[in-house]
Amino acid sequence: MREQEKKGLVLAGLLVGMLVAALDQTIVDTAFPRMIAELHGEDQFTWVITAYLLASTAVVPVVGKLADIYGRKIFYLIGMGLFVGSSMLCGAAESMLQLILFRALQGIGGGMVMPVVFTIVGDLFPGEARARMQGLFGGVFGLASVLGPKLGGWITHHFSWRWIFYINFPLGLIAMACMFLFYQESRGERRPVDWLGALTVMASVVLFLLAMAQGGEAWAWDSWQSFSLFGGSALFLILFLAIERRVPEPVLDPSLFRNRTFAVMQAVGLLMGAGMFMAVIFIPWFIQGVVGYNPNQAGNVMTPMMLTMVVASVLGGRAALRFSYRQQLSAGFLILLAGYYTMTRWTPQTTALQATASSMILGAGLGLIMPITTLAVQNAFPAHRRGVVTSATAFFRQIGGTVGSTLGGVIFNHQMAAQFQERLAGQVARLQEAGAALPPPAAAFFQEAAADPQMLVRVLLSPEAQAAIPAAFREPLLAGVKAMMVDSLHVVFYTGIALVFAGLVAAQFLGNVSLREQTRTAQAAGKTPTLGAPPAVH
Repeated sequence: MREQEKKGLVLAGLLVGMLVAALDQTIVDTAFPRMIAELHGEDQFTWVITAYLLASTAVVPVVGKLADIYGRKIFYLIGMGLFVGSSMLCGAAESMLQLILFRALQGIGGGMVMPVVFTIVGDLFPGEARARMQGLFGGVFGLASVLGPKLGGWITHHFSWRWIFYINFPLGLIAMACMFLFYQESRGERRPVDWLGALTVMASVVLFLLAMAQGGEAWAWDSWQSFSLFGGSALFLILFLAIERRVPEPVLDPSLFRNRTFAVMQAVGLLMGAGMFMAVIFIPWFIQGVVGYNPNQAGNVMTPMMLTMVVASVLGGRAALRFSYRQQLSAGFLILLAGYYTMTRWTPQTTALQATASSMILGAGLGLIMPITTLAVQNAFPAHRRGVVTSATAFFRQIGGTVGSTLGGVIFNHQMAAQFQERLAGQVARLQEAGAALPPPAAAFFQEAAADPQMLVRVLLSPEAQAAIPAAFREPLLAGVKAMMVDSLHVVFYTGIALVFAGLVAAQFLGNVSLREQTRTAQAAGKTPTLGAPPAVH
């Protein structure tokens, strides 16, 4: 078999592997009602997402370093094998506790696969070809992340929630076979592993993400649990930094941040991830709660955003051949700002078509930014450090996504509570006073709404809850709740604008560095790999 044919099969395996790993970050969202009904886990269901998030993010910086030492192939195969095996266990789970534990294992596998995929792409192609391929893979990654909820809902509706996990088995086997049979890499010198650094950074990440994921939900932000988790995370981070300054082969060398391209791109990736997830999470809320679409229809509204992101990401990889990184990132962030601005103009009368247009603008901006964050750092370092710098970029992007989604939720909940007191508290109190004349379901609903304004959001998403409201009160109450939601979302979107603007500012510190300049520098130093053979693992 010719080298180009082998390379094509390797790329197919990488694409399939990345697709299934990225999908499983979000595919469970729309399957929750069926899972909860079958496994009776109403008080534990959030851990299905949290367990995957904690595990997948914590292993990213560690696996990048290990892949630089021992090679990419072994960690891709181990990660994909663990991912496929734990997916089958998730599908066969008989309790919510089992599902949570198996999702954590699945997260470890997914966290190993994702950064290694982008690293291998960087190994296989030199600078300019790498730009086109990173654009393609970045687009597919974005597509999979946004497509997950819609695909999960479709599979759950037509088959069973268990099949959102079982479908990973044949796809994962294809990905593993392609890599095992056709990807070859040479072996180099073994180096010591900084296990203490690995443990401390994983502990810091897990505690931080646990505090972010559960704060404001399982416990208050000013509770002892939050202070303990954030404090523990900070302590382990300090220990990690102290260790990394003393070991010969650190997991994440602090000296990497002396490279301006690397340091700036970590800030850009974090802010892009925060802006992306703040939009992706709350646009469907508007579509379902205000426009009145069901989850499947809301997924259709998001589809053009996915397609725009993929197209822009592919074009962005090609644009990197002509423009400096700063120019392309600036263009992407400005387009994101335009998209967010149109979202702050949304009203209760905004149509699905208008919301779709806004989401497409966001997709175009994200597509221009996404491939650059990986491409720039890979070209800034020699091949033997490519794994660790690629993983660091994925790590900071995931941290940004967690911060963005959590911050958006905190702001939205706070604004809803304030809007409730301003707009609807009196109306709900009058309905409570009339409780004796209301049907029992309606009376119970209004009693809960007085204590938890989020109940009023849920009524927008549930036709059954709306039917329980007496007709005389239904329309004015729903109109008031929609207005509350729109005003609260405006504050979230203005926060998104602030994050995106910070990303735009950060990008200006890149100077005039470009792909062509990096490629010429690498060629002069003899560091650019040939097109047909991955570099040796040192």
